[in-house]
Amino acid sequence: MKKSTSETIRIIITGGTFDKEYDAIKGDLTFQNSHLPEIVKTVRPTLSVELEVNQLIDSLDMAESNRISILDSCRRAREERIIITHGTDTMAETASIIGSARLEKTIILTGAMIPYTVAGSDAVFNLGCSFSAVQLLEYGVYIVMNGRIFNYDNVRKNRERGFFESLKG
Repeated sequence: MKKSTSETIRIIITGGTFDKEYDAIKGDLTFQNSHLPEIVKTVRPTLSVELEVNQLIDSLDMAESNRISILDSCRRAREERIIITHGTDTMAETASIIGSARLEKTIILTGAMIPYTVAGSDAVFNLGCSFSAVQLLEYGVYIVMNGRIFNYDNVRKNRERGFFESLKG
């Protein structure tokens, strides 16, 4: 599996905690618009970045058709380096579907445990780590969370501890 050589990184936006914000009237976390344009300005990448809003949805609400839509976006993308922002609860399931397609691209799924708009969010850190990982890793599908990189077929979210971990050594 060769490394990607394209200088452009595509970010496919799917929602998740990354893009939620607190709605004071409803007292709930909701979606309005993606925060990725603002976050990308904060991260200040020197490579070209293409943003694509695929959907804004909580990953717990995703159906198979939502995951296929994400896979289709990866297939259509001209870029060989792709970052997908995704809800953490079912990120591993989406990664598995994309990984099974065996695309000749480097694809990173990342998310946030705390919304970008809330103090102490991990969104910017996780996106920054993803920018580095997508440039260094061989073709394949990975999850990048909290400074760690996982192969798509060896990861789970530990809900009790609030982080991702390997399934096996």
